[in-house]
Amino acid sequence: MAKQIADIEDWHDWKPSHNPWLVALTVTLATFMEVLDTSIANVALPHMAGSLGASQDEATWVLTSYLVSSAIVLPISGWLATRFGRKRFYMTCVVIFTVCSVLCGLAQTLPILILARVLQGIGGGGLAPSEQAILADTFPVSKRGQAFALYGMAVVVAPAIGPTLGGWITDNFTWHWIFFINVPVGLLSLYLSNRMVEDPPYLKVQKDKAGKVDGMGLGLVAVGVGCLEFVLDKGQEKDWFGSPMITTFAIIAVTLLVFFVWWEWNHEDPIVDLKLLKNRNFGTAVFLQLILGMVLFGTTVLIPQFLQVLMGYTAERAGMALSPAGFMMMLMMPIAGKLVGKMDARLMVALGYSVTAIGLYNLTRLDLNVSFGQIVLWRMFQVMGLAFIFIPISTLNYVGVPRDKNNQISSFSNFARNLGGSAGTAMLTTFLQRTQQVHQSVLSANTVPGSFAYSRYLSQTEQALMRLGQGSAAASQMAVGRAYQQMLRQSSMLSYMNAFWWLSVIIACLVPLPFIMRKPPRMKKLPAEAMGH
Repeated sequence: MAKQIADIEDWHDWKPSHNPWLVALTVTLATFMEVLDTSIANVALPHMAGSLGASQDEATWVLTSYLVSSAIVLPISGWLATRFGRKRFYMTCVVIFTVCSVLCGLAQTLPILILARVLQGIGGGGLAPSEQAILADTFPVSKRGQAFALYGMAVVVAPAIGPTLGGWITDNFTWHWIFFINVPVGLLSLYLSNRMVEDPPYLKVQKDKAGKVDGMGLGLVAVGVGCLEFVLDKGQEKDWFGSPMITTFAIIAVTLLVFFVWWEWNHEDPIVDLKLLKNRNFGTAVFLQLILGMVLFGTTVLIPQFLQVLMGYTAERAGMALSPAGFMMMLMMPIAGKLVGKMDARLMVALGYSVTAIGLYNLTRLDLNVSFGQIVLWRMFQVMGLAFIFIPISTLNYVGVPRDKNNQISSFSNFARNLGGSAGTAMLTTFLQRTQQVHQSVLSANTVPGSFAYSRYLSQTEQALMRLGQGSAAASQMAVGRAYQQMLRQSSMLSYMNAFWWLSVIIACLVPLPFIMRKPPRMKKLPAEAMGH
């Protein structure tokens, strides 16, 4: 058997035993479960806080704990999949995620729920990199774009229906059921994975040749990434470096990660193969994944926050406003998947960034009188280009890199996208807070008794309140209060407009960047050297 494996030199000599599309559907199922669970948990957070007797700030640890643990697993998942066998590692992650979903649903106290979420994040963090590597090995290069399109549809549809489904479950049952619904999906995923998924021969050879565990690298990346994720998630809440705790964690993160880079670069069998970044295509693709994460996660936080805080939408209605955009991306994914095999992938990424930049600039037209229909349409336009970024980058990741590095490629690119999401969310939240204070100072300078516009607003508001039955003194006080509230809303609105403007400028600057990459080979007939031979 060993000789038979060793004799397999050409990539095309191995093909999966089952239909590749059945394999793709199998791994997509677990992706859908994991992403759906994350978006549902966001909506149910206030209900969790109320039933567990916790404050809103304490309840946010339900989200933070998951993000930190999954972020730790992401960069090392490629190494774990290679060392223990990708199929075994993938199925173990599904088991951990499903079992811990049950524990989350049964939790009666906040500490138990947080512990269960930490363990759930360990399983969830290993799913996406394994799935993308499985798809890369299962499909020939000419079909990879369409395979990643199917995978991408699950990634975007789950967040689209998550808030609405989460709101419905929480309102009609209890928040515990948002975790229990993972159980049948997880069991089905396990059964199908056991039947459909298999490791290519080269992975079996790698597993047999695996050396000693790099304990130092494992510890450095676990603690360093965990501290970094904590800083990004809690920085704004704790006033960044005004907090000794955030400062301490930031110093620890930077120190450990710098040492980790030096250690892994010089290690014979690194947990994270940083030398892959020397490949011009892959290094550029990782950077593009990072920015994609910032835009995708950042706008997914910005828009619902705008709708709920300034427009007074419920979580469920805000979810309904975002859902059509998810289905727009679902429609665009197959189109991008087919085009990636027929046109220059670099041009597709550039076009995707161009459309995204225009869509983000269009969102600067948002105001406090915007209708539900306008929000839906503008959000749909804003996400149209993302499929033309996600699919080509996911495909370009594997071009020019040895096939035995597919696990590393997947874990690295997913880690970059998630890190970009955390960093983008943190920076945008901070930007909103700081610019709102600036706009508030400017607007308050005009709300003085001598201002004609301000005096006129107060007079009209007083008269309207008096017609509703308020006394003169009470109406006067209430008019001042309403003016102050209106000023706060206007300053907040201006800060959202500024955020979308800066995002559009940053994305526009990235349009020429894909052309730094080497032109990928024709997908219909891939030369041997493109596979790393």
